[in-house]
Amino acid sequence: MTDILTLVFRAFSPQTGQKKDPSVGAPSPAPLSSSSTALLVGEHRLSRSVLLLAAVTAASELGVRVAFFAQSQIQSLPVFLSPHFQKITFSYPRTLEQLLHQVASLHESPSPPSLIIVDRLDGFLREPVAGSHAGFHSGPESSAAHLSALLCDTAAFLTGALEQRGSSSAPCRVIASFLSDVDSGQEGRDPSATDPILDVLDRYFQARCTLDQDRSYEAVAAAAQEVWHIYVSGTKDCEEGPALAQEWKLFSFPDEKETLDDPPGGFTD
Repeated sequence: MTDILTLVFRAFSPQTGQKKDPSVGAPSPAPLSSSSTALLVGEHRLSRSVLLLAAVTAASELGVRVAFFAQSQIQSLPVFLSPHFQKITFSYPRTLEQLLHQVASLHESPSPPSLIIVDRLDGFLREPVAGSHAGFHSGPESSAAHLSALLCDTAAFLTGALEQRGSSSAPCRVIASFLSDVDSGQEGRDPSATDPILDVLDRYFQARCTLDQDRSYEAVAAAAQEVWHIYVSGTKDCEEGPALAQEWKLFSFPDEKETLDDPPGGFTD
């Protein structure tokens, strides 16, 4: 999954100090590319943009089908990207129960997706009726485990189905976004506290992409409206996760143009 994220971030990177050969295609995946599941953690507005870019990148650059699940409807999409949306199926389940049902039904698709995207897991997992509607998982942590396991099992099943067809679209990948209570800006929160739901999700997702806003003087001096650090690394509970971490810096300027810079050194241990 992180190979798609790498393509997304590098596509917006100015490649400072490097000469790009126009005959060379998409950049080769970094060591993180072995991860087939990734969790995007951070502010909703930015995370949804990254998910949409990942969907379009997968459809346009890799030519694969994408299943995109979101609790709220996406109001507008860039017109110039419309040709690629034919490979993207948008679904809008309102409840956790509906999401579980729709994910479980993906194996019935005549053209199975190679990328499953779920926007804002926290909205599904923290809904008041999540436990009562889903039956045997009575709390948000149990719901998180059940949903994560279903996503991983579905991806594994679809990978097998794609491979049996001899499709080059295998494996099936999963990427989901989540806003932790710890990072939601609620007053009175202990800064050292951990989110129990996020701890559960880390057991299932091989890689984590963290969106962290930079509020330092250096960010202000850059004349950018917003500056974000983007970290991609293996989760602490995943033994098969990537050994290296990657970092980018995103600058959002008042004219709504965004650029990405690789930090000095590019990769961090």
